[in-house]
Amino acid sequence: MPRSLVIVESPAKAKTINRYLGSDYIVQSSMGHIRDLPKSSLGVDVENDFTPKYVIIPDRRKQVTALKKAAGECDEVVLAADPDREGEAICWHLRDLLKEKNPNIHRVLFHEITRKAVVEAFQNKLELDADKFKAQQTRRILDRLVGYLISPLLWKKVGRGLSAGRVQSIALRIICEREKEIKAFVPEEFWPITAALRASAPPDFKAALVKIDGRKARVPDGETAGDLVEKLRQTPFILNDVIVRKKEKSPPPPHITSSLQQEAFRLHRYPVKRTMSLAQRLYEGLELGERGLVGLITYMRTDSFRLSDEAVNWARGYISSRWSPDYLPEAPRFFKNRKKTQDAHEAIRPTSPDLPPEAVKPWLKKEEFYIYRLIWNRFIASQMSSAQVEETEFDIRAGECQFSTKGEVILHPGFLALYDDQKKERAKAAAEDRDEEESFDEPSEAAAKTLPKAVKGEALTLLGIESKQNFTQPPPRYTEGTLVKELEAKGIGRPSTYAPIIATIQNRVYVVKDAGKFIPTDLGMFVTDFLVQHFSDLMNVQFTARMEEELDRISEGEYSWLESLRSYYLRLRTDLDKGMETEGVTKTGIPVEESCPECGKPLVIKSGRFGRFKACSGYPDCKFKQSMVKKEVIPLEETCPQCGSQLVQRRGR
Repeated sequence: MPRSLVIVESPAKAKTINRYLGSDYIVQSSMGHIRDLPKSSLGVDVENDFTPKYVIIPDRRKQVTALKKAAGECDEVVLAADPDREGEAICWHLRDLLKEKNPNIHRVLFHEITRKAVVEAFQNKLELDADKFKAQQTRRILDRLVGYLISPLLWKKVGRGLSAGRVQSIALRIICEREKEIKAFVPEEFWPITAALRASAPPDFKAALVKIDGRKARVPDGETAGDLVEKLRQTPFILNDVIVRKKEKSPPPPHITSSLQQEAFRLHRYPVKRTMSLAQRLYEGLELGERGLVGLITYMRTDSFRLSDEAVNWARGYISSRWSPDYLPEAPRFFKNRKKTQDAHEAIRPTSPDLPPEAVKPWLKKEEFYIYRLIWNRFIASQMSSAQVEETEFDIRAGECQFSTKGEVILHPGFLALYDDQKKERAKAAAEDRDEEESFDEPSEAAAKTLPKAVKGEALTLLGIESKQNFTQPPPRYTEGTLVKELEAKGIGRPSTYAPIIATIQNRVYVVKDAGKFIPTDLGMFVTDFLVQHFSDLMNVQFTARMEEELDRISEGEYSWLESLRSYYLRLRTDLDKGMETEGVTKTGIPVEESCPECGKPLVIKSGRFGRFKACSGYPDCKFKQSMVKKEVIPLEETCPQCGSQLVQRRGR
């Protein structure tokens, strides 16, 4: 009889772990969460200290029965779910269901699925973490209270089928506020002037007009630009000054969840959900020929930049052997974590120095390889020396006009040497979307130029001068990458929640994508305005960020989960009572910025038996209507038992 039953979340993870444990262990999967709040009711006894009423998820009943049977046949049950709050919740519910069959239950934690990590974890078994579970349970109850209590108000006052969420509504508000900024933006005309110049030595170069009479240059129209260009054609250009600066470019920290999502979107246009699915496969293990199943990266849901001493040492050894000691800083690099980071976790990094990207490429799918390469490169780069750069700036005078240009020479590439073979790929990604944040390894405008060796005071030859009409641009719409960056900066959500947030607001048709950028629908704008007006706390970014901090404190045992729920519910109940007194729009419909194609009157959004539809506000005189029903795709917190991808629930009529 096997001595120990080991339970993990997914079959893929079970298969990899099984390689490292002997015949005394049987490894089975829970297939993700096994219990949750019921779908048919609130499932929270508010009057009895917010006691949750958990039920077994219908699709998990057979699995629970099988696990109970296996637990009763073993000496011990070892729970080995992921090392975060969701993993702890899975373990907590498993223990609750299995303890009657076998009370000898322990927890093991590992942040990478390697032989060494798994064996060490089983040598150091733990008790379950009550505080971490309380934090997860508090989040689940908070989300249920918001969704279950506010959504019916939306149905009554706005329209059927709408929903609100504690975090999704904030993400939607951020997108809607950006859209309002864009619509309110008034572009201003300006005419930049650029001179093509030649010094006494090659190469030729271009310089931009920056000042006129000592003040910032502002050329507002074509007539002014034309007059100035004609005047400059008759004016000598003198190199007034040559400024040389030595600069350092420091390497970035290793990847955390949010930075991996952002870089994968920026370089490869992978949606956040896709990136996490690929990272999950790399973590849980992939077949590498004779090596068999190998977990390639550490746990991918983390907000910590911390690296183990062992990982830092092998990174430094790899750098020294591949390049030279010049590419190593004197001491290992350490990166400061943000406040309330889960520091027990490491950053996302490779699990072995023997598995560089090119070595594993033959066994990985293209997308898996790209994600692994991002993780490997950022980890290795984080322990390399800084790039040494010499920047040269030319200060050029032409009468009362001042022109400027910069050039850059890399004296020592440092960590940039790691990215030499990807320069074209990264430059292409940067050119395709200038709205994305500039990456650490992308050349600056100065780096794209090589300036001639020139002497202060020398005369320059004007080869040509031009001015083109331009207009100031509104702030860019959010992409998946920049939305994650904004959510993280504002303290909204955590590593495990970014993908579900983005999926939910799309599934609800509150936003649509155009060229990869989020545009709120009329429905999304209207729902946001309604919630902002009637639920000031729910829709307050700072308040939501403080709630995330409270959950972190609960997880650390520093704050009462019950006090957090009581305080939140009191505010929510007050807003709900006020909201019930407001006038709704269910009969008239939600106004949209579209006209009826048949009669020209404004369209409105209404709800009916078969979902939302657009209708003419002139009804019953005009009976035009258009269905808005979209098949809904809801991301689940478990993976496919066959391929390891994230499972989704599809709903539609």
